[in-house]
Amino acid sequence: MNIIKTPIFRLFSAILLSSLFLLTSCEKEDDGNSNFDIDEPVQLMAFNVDGIDGDIDQNAGTIQFQLPYGTSLNSIAPDITLPDGASISPGLDESISLAQPVTYTVVNGNLYKDYSVSAKVNKPISSFAINGNQASINDNTNSISVTLQGEDVDVTNLQPDIILTDGVSSNLDFSSPMDFSQPVFLTVTGQGRSETYTITVSTPNNSSKIAFLGVAASRSEITNPDEKAAGDWFFSTYANAEYLSFQDIKNGTALNYSVIWWHYDSSLELPGIALDGVVTEKLKTFYANGGRILLSTFAARYMEALDLVPDGKGPNNVFGDFLPNGFVDENNSWGISFKTRTEHPIFQGLETFEEGKAKFLEKGTFRLNHTAWWFLPEWGGYGNGAGWREQTGGINLASEDWDDTLDGRVAIAEFPANNSNGNAIVIAFGAYDWFNETNADGVPSAPNGFLSNIQQLTRNSIDYLETDEQNDEETNE
Repeated sequence: MNIIKTPIFRLFSAILLSSLFLLTSCEKEDDGNSNFDIDEPVQLMAFNVDGIDGDIDQNAGTIQFQLPYGTSLNSIAPDITLPDGASISPGLDESISLAQPVTYTVVNGNLYKDYSVSAKVNKPISSFAINGNQASINDNTNSISVTLQGEDVDVTNLQPDIILTDGVSSNLDFSSPMDFSQPVFLTVTGQGRSETYTITVSTPNNSSKIAFLGVAASRSEITNPDEKAAGDWFFSTYANAEYLSFQDIKNGTALNYSVIWWHYDSSLELPGIALDGVVTEKLKTFYANGGRILLSTFAARYMEALDLVPDGKGPNNVFGDFLPNGFVDENNSWGISFKTRTEHPIFQGLETFEEGKAKFLEKGTFRLNHTAWWFLPEWGGYGNGAGWREQTGGINLASEDWDDTLDGRVAIAEFPANNSNGNAIVIAFGAYDWFNETNADGVPSAPNGFLSNIQQLTRNSIDYLETDEQNDEETNE
């Protein structure tokens, strides 16, 4: 009898053979002679540096250290506790540098697990304030500057309030009033390291005012938490600050300001009052007459309405979530690259993880990713940074942190006026997040360890615009 081998017969035969193979394989694994070991532990039990235990996240495979001021990140010999039978690379006796994250690999049997080990060293000074006015502390230039609010302040008799980090001492006694009519020099010491900071105290320049622009009728009526957090910082930092609403502009308020900052986080679309013809014409005139403008997050979309860029050349990549949506990135901290612009004043004093790169939103924080930037390679016909500069008249200052040539995105840009001393800076990347909201389940976000970079970038931008404006005034006198 002939057997006709139909496709169904062939399929049945293949299944039968596969089943027999699997049964045979299982029997071989069960005979106790296999060398394939997948039963051994590979999780580190402890990782210690100079008596300080690292924070081990077994799920994420990370180990993080917060080390005292003065600690050297070079030639570190960690004390590591491994599970029985495991080995590790780099080896237990090898010294490492934690100036950059280091990957350790634990191997046990036929299993392995990677850990990324990173460290931050405390800054020596946590905070410095006088009469409730918080100082701007620049650890790169070793400078502390305080602008005092109020009139008739006696700078020769001021009581500072300073908080030093653990293990740090200073050469000055801050328990009684001090004379700040001249710069004061503060030397801090910790872990055998010493450095000197210059403290400068100034009183308000009443002839120069800066404005926080908003849709709300008054500062107290701001409801968006990100805008409110930015405004609270602004008014606690600058003694010459005023709140300015769009309705104030429409009603005829004179724009006698050196700098106007609009931080808009409420919507992808700009509010109608901002696009009112009377308002836009007054702001155009302000800019044309030498005024300085700072636009951040979705306010970057105001560029075209104010003729800061040609029609159709505003941000071409605008997106972001709104509550109750949003997410937590457990694995990545977000930041920017300014590799080709490291000397620009707005980047001075930032905490960087390598030269020309800084983080602004720490992993583990809740984020809405409010972004209104320019996407260069595929969209808009720009091609690269040079093409964008030619078509917009702007100067691209920063991109995503992987983009060292600044040819992929425009995350921060400057727009000097062609026929006047006017200038504008735009901050348009999603990590520029002043307030980390709770998630949809009401769980508060982890604190953003890079908030100080957001504050420093903003202060640098405002100070740069204000100082530039004052220098122009002095030049024209």
